[in-house]
Amino acid sequence: MITLKLIVGLILLVAGAEALVRGASKIAAALGIAPLIIGLTVVSFGTSSPELAVSVSASLNGSADIALGNVIGSNIFNILFILGLCAAIQPLLVNQQLVRLDGPIMIGISLLLLLFAQNGMIEFWEGLILLAVCIGYTVFLIRQSRKEKSKKVLEEYDEEYAEKPEKGKLWLQAIMVFVGLGLLIFGARWLVEAAVSIATALGVSELIIGLTIIAMGTSLPEVATSVIATVKGERDIAVGNVVGSNIYNILLILGVAAIFAPGGIKVAESAIEFDLPFMVAVAAACLPIFFTGYKIVRWEGFVFLGYYAAYTIYLVLANMRHASLDVFSTALNWFAVPLTVLTLTILVVREVRRKR
Repeated sequence: MITLKLIVGLILLVAGAEALVRGASKIAAALGIAPLIIGLTVVSFGTSSPELAVSVSASLNGSADIALGNVIGSNIFNILFILGLCAAIQPLLVNQQLVRLDGPIMIGISLLLLLFAQNGMIEFWEGLILLAVCIGYTVFLIRQSRKEKSKKVLEEYDEEYAEKPEKGKLWLQAIMVFVGLGLLIFGARWLVEAAVSIATALGVSELIIGLTIIAMGTSLPEVATSVIATVKGERDIAVGNVVGSNIYNILLILGVAAIFAPGGIKVAESAIEFDLPFMVAVAAACLPIFFTGYKIVRWEGFVFLGYYAAYTIYLVLANMRHASLDVFSTALNWFAVPLTVLTLTILVVREVRRKR
């Protein structure tokens, strides 16, 4: 019964996000809002709506570990698994703006979150700061989009989002929006309840459940969007979707969750010592990979997938307090991580010399 509730909750979240995006996009188009603006706002928020619904629901129910684990786990999953999978399918192109602007912003707000968490709490006023930065970032994106001269980009957004419904049928789109919101609310509630039950039954912490099952489930819209974009050859969109989602996960979702959570969001010591620093390291690792030729090649994708597998194994071993945890951690710290850092350094040096 608990497993069924978990699966149904995930299905409702994905269906709700899809209905919300479709309905809101067509209403915005009918009201004369530019397709590019719809893509940057309605669609961006829509793909993050499952994480938002789950994190706010968990915060209100007193399950702060699920709310925090959902965001940290989603950001790690987005980079290591989604980008890794997409690059393994087909090498990904990276837009220069991601290297010069969005990538550093993602790293910067990840560090900001780590700083906020040092006292063991993400407080109400810190949530306000995150939300204010989110609003500022969105306004900046909208202004930048108006300066965009690429006809190809405008045509892509026109084709995807600008189909205007008949005026008389706007009520159908409004119903779709409300249905989507309802599905998100019920899906989030069921998913959180199922997650808490599973954690209790298995003796697993709610943080671990949030970092793994919940994070993977709420990231399904990003998985679908990025994989489809990669297969269709829109490989820069696949990367931009992941980076943008990670930025909004921290700014919007944790910002709103911290505001609504009674007393703020409590941060577990294990998250401060390992999961948050790992999230920052994963974000930082993107920059040199993006920088080397503005692409993510297949072998880098497989490295990302390997690290996600290693991270998941570490979480399981740590929760079980397994005897092999020390050996596994030592192997990561003294072999895998230094080898990766050395490889990235060599790639960056080669790229710098090539451009001279």
